[in-house]
Amino acid sequence: MSPQRPHIDVAALLRFERKSIAAALNLLEDRRPARQAHALVLLDELTSSPTPAHIVGITGPPGVGKSSLIARLIEIAAREDRRLAVVAVDPSSKVSGGALLGDRGRMQVPPHAPVYIRSFAARDRLGGLSREAFAAVFLLRHLCDVVIVETVGVGQSETDIAHIADTVVLVVQPFSGDVLQFIKAGVMEIPDILAINKADDEALARKAMADVKAALSLERQAWSRPVLAVSAATNLHLDELDAAISAHHHHLLTNATLPTQRAEQTLAWATSEVLHEVGRRGLLTLGGPEGVKRYWDQQPAQWSALHRLDDLLRSLSWHQPRTE
Repeated sequence: MSPQRPHIDVAALLRFERKSIAAALNLLEDRRPARQAHALVLLDELTSSPTPAHIVGITGPPGVGKSSLIARLIEIAAREDRRLAVVAVDPSSKVSGGALLGDRGRMQVPPHAPVYIRSFAARDRLGGLSREAFAAVFLLRHLCDVVIVETVGVGQSETDIAHIADTVVLVVQPFSGDVLQFIKAGVMEIPDILAINKADDEALARKAMADVKAALSLERQAWSRPVLAVSAATNLHLDELDAAISAHHHHLLTNATLPTQRAEQTLAWATSEVLHEVGRRGLLTLGGPEGVKRYWDQQPAQWSALHRLDDLLRSLSWHQPRTE
């Protein structure tokens, strides 16, 4: 017998009640097939509501101070009474698969502020976003003004964050050589804003800013990417960072690129889910990402349709038996 669907009060979610948000995210993290199906139904129910949230990805190497920086951004959002959620992606325990660091302990939420923080394990994706974290962002963007996604900052994270965030902030520190490493790795193409944290030493901060600006000097983009020297410890230029994040959101809205970007984000996640459910051969049978898009666009309940892929593949004369 399939487990009964947990009662999730959608109205309470839209009122940003923490208990309901926690229950919904617990449902998303439940890996039992029936519960996963219920979670997708919930996402379908939320798609009729507005999606005002600005998704901000904050990435960078470990130890650069991302969590401390986010804590300061939480304070600014609370001051302006903005609804804000933080999805903090931590390394996974090899034993339990759970999050290890628990970033929530480093982020203090002002009393009565409309802020919700949740840690997710990276699971089998080195530095990247797990399926559960992706789903959480899709749910939270219907409930918030801003969703901040923090990654562990190694391996897959920079690529994944570009697939889920409207605005990507890359955080580095001036004395570690991170800037030159990212330039060599091509990571500098991904962020919309660059923040040099721990910039209390002005000479080191100026050198790091010069390196970054030199790397960006040949760019010809509609958005001129700001490079900011900040300090979470002393609140240096944090209001300017918050303003730059808002300015990029305004840029996306003004240029009408946000709807296209959101559609691409959703398709990327749906394609990833298809690959997980039916494998590479199944994805190719559907026609690759373009085939997923055609299938997706035809479905009145798009998220729930991801659990009907086996039936579709049978109709296409191919079915991969499931192995328990």
